[in-house]
Amino acid sequence: MPKLKTHKGAKGRFHVTGSGKILRAKCGKSHFRRRKAPRTKRLYDRMIPTSSADVPRLRRLMPNS
Repeated sequence: MPKLKTHKGAKGRFHVTGSGKILRAKCGKSHFRRRKAPRTKRLYDRMIPTSSADVPRLRRLMPNS
């Protein structure tokens, strides 16, 4: 069987923690950022857990993580 390759787009967008959770960034991070409040902009800096419905699909995209 051939080696499984990592999807490069998924690799850049998602981060896998040591315990195996998949984290993602929030959307709306760059466009119209000047008009948002500083507190709101700080919330965009955090990574948040991915929905449990999306986890199996992301595991297939990133088999080596």
